[in-house]
Parts: sequence; C-alpha cells; structure tokens
Amino acid sequence: MKLGILNGLGGKNIAIDINRIKAAESMGYDSVWTAEAYGSDAVTPAAWILAHTEKIKVGTAIMQMPGRSPACAASTAMTLNQLSNGRFIVGLGASGPQVVEGWHGVAYGRPMTRTKEYIDIMRKIFAREEPVEHQGFHYSMPYQGEDGTGLGKPLKSMLAADTSIKIYTAAITPKGLETSGEVADGVFPIWMPPEKTDVLVDSIQSGLSKSGRSFVEYDVAPFVTVMIGDNLEHCRMPIKGNMALYIGGMGARNKNFYNDYAKALGYEDAAIKIQDLFLSGKKDEAMAAVPDELVDACHLVGPVERIKERLQVWKEASASGKIGSMLIGAGQQEALELVAGEML
Repeated sequence: MKLGILNGLGGKNIAIDINRIKAAESMGYDSVWTAEAYGSDAVTPAAWILAHTEKIKVGTAIMQMPGRSPACAASTAMTLNQLSNGRFIVGLGASGPQVVEGWHGVAYGRPMTRTKEYIDIMRKIFAREEPVEHQGFHYSMPYQGEDGTGLGKPLKSMLAADTSIKIYTAAITPKGLETSGEVADGVFPIWMPPEKTDVLVDSIQSGLSKSGRSFVEYDVAPFVTVMIGDNLEHCRMPIKGNMALYIGGMGARNKNFYNDYAKALGYEDAAIKIQDLFLSGKKDEAMAAVPDELVDACHLVGPVERIKERLQVWKEASASGKIGSMLIGAGQQEALELVAGEML
C-alpha cells in the first residue's frame, strides 16, 4: 500500500505546511496532492512543494481539464517532472457543470469524450514521436474552426520526450471509472469503503480490458481522513461537514455525482435527506444527517486502537490488489505517524 497526503484546497489565504510534508516524506509517504476548485490553482502549490522536498512525489488532485488546454497541461507536467527529477504526477478531472460553465465560462460538453481526448493529446506530447495532430469533439490541433487564421501547424514539444509521467483521473460514475481504466494510470474515487470495492471494480475492469491491462498496472487511490480522539462524535463532525457539502451541494439537485455515489454505496435515503436539507439552506442539519456508519466506513476516526483495528481492513483490501494507495487527510502529526507505522 502506498501512502499519500492531501494538501487540500485551503481557504482565502494559501497555507502550505512544508514541515508537515517533509515529516511525511521522512516517514516514507509516497506522494502529496494539491487541489483546485474556484480559488487557488493546483499547479502553483505543487511546484512550491516540489521545490522544498527531495523524494516525495507531488500530484494534482485535480487539475480541472476545462480550465487549461491539453497542451498547457502537458507542458506543465513535463516541466515540473524535469525540474523535480521525475516526481510529478498528473491528476485530472472534468469537474462539474456548475463550475465549468459558471467559473471557466465554457460548455461542460461531453466529460468522458473530453477525458479521452485530453489524455490522448497529452500522451502524444509526452511521447514526442511526431508533431501532434488531433481532430475531436472538444479539441482541434491544428485549430480548424471558421474563426481561425488557417496558419496553425502541427508541433512537437521542445522538451525531451517523457513517457514516465503517470496520469490519474477523478471518477465515481460507472462511465467515468470505465474511462479511467481505459486511458489513465489510476483513479481518485474520493471516499470509498474498503469493503465495497465492488462498486468500482467492474467498471474499472471494463476499461482496463479495453486497454489490454490489469489492476497490476492501475492504482485506486481513495481519500481517507484520519482524526485521532476519544470523542467519536467530535472526530466525525468536520468529516460530516465535508461529506454533506459534496453529497448535498456539489452540483444541482438532478446532477450531483457525489449524491449518486453515496446512493451506490448503499446510503440512498441518507443521500436524499442530506441533499434536501443542504439545498434548503439547512447546512447544519444536512451535516448531522450524514450517517456515522458512512463516516466510519470511509475514514479513520476515534481512539488509536480503534483506528489500528480499522486499518487491518484496509490492509486486506490492499492485499486483494484492488486498492493501491490511501491518500490521507490529517492535520495531526500523530495521525500521519500512526498510519505510516501500521501500513508501511
């Protein structure tokens, strides 16, 4: 099992705890992950962390594809990978229609088509075998629209070829998981109970089969929050707040992928209730409606011995070959040490 840590979105002011990241690096953590929504970007913190570390890999979870062209993302990845001696990981996501159309000001379009086109273009740029050409639904290289000059020409990256760069995608829908299995090296399914890998496996396997690969060549990397404390309810509350935001408010009523995912995990009634409350402005009640069982299934909370016991289930899931990484969200140094001591 590989371990990573989540740097998170942050708030109004960017905060990167380099000492915490360096401590994780010394413990044997494999990676650290940045994020973006509609505030700070994911790439700048990644570059900052790479410049202040020596061994730990740094990835983006995620770069929003509609916010930058595939060539821009590929240039960023190749640049950071060279400067860090091969420590950069690409993490991509389609985001959702509210952010894509409201923040980036472009059509949401076909997210799975975008993912396939985007990664295809990036891999062509990485490989540098020939000038890149692509004519698809989302991207045209060279551009062939009626408003173009007609002067565009296929180009190769000036940087040396680098096919070592891994690409992960964020996905929780069956189609998204299948697409990830087909074209990516790994997936972030946000939260995931280790006993319920079956919710993901069939879709991912379908995609892997299309690409002629197996789970040996693919990484499932869920986010896992760790909170040590004797008061279980106190430990659960911030996690419930985050899950209520996603299940209840991260999307429209009839277009919320996280709500659908909670239902697929077996929490249909709770998902409906959380969304109704959240969209009615009752955010505290929505948070309280997140079941304890859902928090406990996906995250690690409570006294040390309770967390150690739960980590055995994660070990078993890892041994099955269906989970390759745990990406840990923890503000407590002792939480990072606990997980490292049990899993590495």
